[in-house]
Amino acid sequence: MRPYTLIAGDFVATGGMDRANLALASHLAQRGHPVRLVAHRIADELRALPNVRFIEVPKPAGAYLLGEPLLDAAGRLWALRTLAEGGEVVANGGNCTVPAVNWIHYVHGAYASEASGTPLRQLKARVSQHYYRYTERRAVRRARLVIANSQRTRDDILQATGIPAGRVHVVYLGSEPERFQPASPEARQAARAALGWAGPRRIALFVGALGDRRKGFDSLLAAWERLCAHELWDVDLKVVGQGPQRAHWEREVQARGLGARIQFLGFRKDVPTLLSAADLLVSPTRYEPYGLGVQEALCAGLPVLVSRRAGVAERYPEALQELLLDDPDDVAELVRRLESWRAREALLAPHVAALSGTLRAWTWERMAVELVDLLERGRAP
Repeated sequence: MRPYTLIAGDFVATGGMDRANLALASHLAQRGHPVRLVAHRIADELRALPNVRFIEVPKPAGAYLLGEPLLDAAGRLWALRTLAEGGEVVANGGNCTVPAVNWIHYVHGAYASEASGTPLRQLKARVSQHYYRYTERRAVRRARLVIANSQRTRDDILQATGIPAGRVHVVYLGSEPERFQPASPEARQAARAALGWAGPRRIALFVGALGDRRKGFDSLLAAWERLCAHELWDVDLKVVGQGPQRAHWEREVQARGLGARIQFLGFRKDVPTLLSAADLLVSPTRYEPYGLGVQEALCAGLPVLVSRRAGVAERYPEALQELLLDDPDDVAELVRRLESWRAREALLAPHVAALSGTLRAWTWERMAVELVDLLERGRAP
């Protein structure tokens, strides 16, 4: 069995790219490949596998930016050894520059986040953005083969790096159907009771970090203010997520008199329960290479109003195009689409159910199989 070295920050079950990395590492190990993981952190389930070797890379002060050069150096050392043995190497983005495979989960050259907070925080954001763009471009141009998690990501890679289109392939992220699946009416009622969400009002969720404008919460708040000005709007908003801007947005909600209609839940580990109890997920993101949270909500049977700028939007069928937001900065459009969802909720339900089934069938294991088969074909003599 060909040895594999995987180079990434984390191989754990939280976060889109980390969960994908975990799935690939687990699949390779279960197939019997010797697997080396050059990373800051890996899941306990990987540590327990006899053919997995963890090369732990320190992360000074807990900062990924400071750990990146160390990850690159350790990754290149083990990558050269693996390639000399006839093995394969997979790195993530700009974390390691090797003439092997690069699996892209986020394109830093595609979106410039707007830093907020203290001057020091803003300076750190600008420095890290410049650094990540430089290392990303260098690593991708050196790669023999590039894997993107959506067509959106593939297009962004080509535009940001100028590499030949034939070197970039798309493999969509997988799903966890045993964890995210449609709830029965009884399970939904039980979830709402457990969360204290009594009453006849519908519940919409926003799930995302509250650190900058990328996830589009500012647009959603403006839309919610307009909607709640009309007494017929019977939907409350629950906000899941943390970040340095959370306190600011909580003050804004109170200042606009929306305290009874918008609740901040902070960081939560019970997302499947939240999805079971909700009626809609809203994701007016300004940039999202894929959108695993959107996919998980769809797998749970929820309709999701999401920006077309998210890679996962590519998987929406024609019957659900009205749930795709053209411009996340257009508050009026967001209001119209939310009102349309509420009026046509029952008509959209069977199409959401069909998409949910399609996404649940594309598991993490199927994703890993396709990805590894692609890599093995590329290495075959």
